Amino acid sequence: MKKGLLNILKGRFLVSDDAPKNWLFIIFTSFLATVMIGSSHSADRKVHQIAALNEEVKELRNEFVDARSDVQQLKLESTVMNIVAEKGLFPSQVPPKQIKVKSNKKEE
Repeated sequence: MKKGLLNILKGRFLVSDDAPKNWLFIIFTSFLATVMIGSSHSADRKVHQIAALNEEVKELRNEFVDARSDVQQLKLESTVMNIVAEKGLFPSQVPPKQIKVKSNKKEE
């Protein structure tokens, strides 16, 4: 056990007779580690991107609510009357007359 551990620490497994097999395993493990690190960086980048987009959605939703309340305020009859009164238009004092049209069609 002690001799095996000492051989590993000295690196004899890299220069022994079956070293190509060990080197291939080391290269394969290094490749997997590189892929794993790249994948985790990509996932972190996407998490940050999602958080930024969520913040933007919240801001846009707040802006939409503000705009909708402004439009509702502008649609009120009192607001419209005040705006057109500034331009010289006032509501009619005489109520409108209803016009009724009778058709002359002969009923069969």
